[in-house]
Amino acid sequence: MKKFFAALLATVFIPLAANAAKYEEGEHYKVIPGQATKKPEVREYFSYHCPACRGFEAYLPEIKKSLPDGTKLTKTHVDFMGQSAPEKQFMLSKGMIIAEKTGIAKQYNAEAFSYLQTQKRSIDSIDDVKKIYVAAGGKASDFEKGLKSFALMSRVKRDKKVQDKLSAGRYVGSVPTFVVNGKYAINARAIDSENFIEDYKNLIAYLLTLD
Repeated sequence: MKKFFAALLATVFIPLAANAAKYEEGEHYKVIPGQATKKPEVREYFSYHCPACRGFEAYLPEIKKSLPDGTKLTKTHVDFMGQSAPEKQFMLSKGMIIAEKTGIAKQYNAEAFSYLQTQKRSIDSIDDVKKIYVAAGGKASDFEKGLKSFALMSRVKRDKKVQDKLSAGRYVGSVPTFVVNGKYAINARAIDSENFIEDYKNLIAYLLTLD
């Protein structure tokens, strides 16, 4: 029986030890100064203007499925892409949060990517974002109500503050970038290109074990 439990423990701890040896600070990830998030999370910093972000959407369900129970996969839309003014990108962030609150986040993401990248249209006002929201299946009245929400403004301001800090510190300079527990920014360029998603999941799993 003791041999059985020893073998069982080995199957758990050997992969973690292998990951610890494989992933190095400064090469595979950067450590962000300050406290980690209170609850475990994996946050994707992305943009609807970014083709790579659109392509990565297909892998998010697999990454989400690989996370331990109680670990959230969340998204922050950045406003530093060069394709449009920051305030217009900020409008898309508001739309994304309203879509999350009303249960159509997946549909909104698909419509926003299509609007900007397939249809080659631009965001000129908040009405354009409302069009995306409605095309995703949302109600115009829900969108307008969401815009007036104190919770919405609190969330977008908080996300903006964190994004600016990470951008200034060069922890998030390109997208998509994943940050684990608000503490570890992944360097996607160091991920194994021949086994990309598996390596990405393994790195995330390793970073979730760190203090």
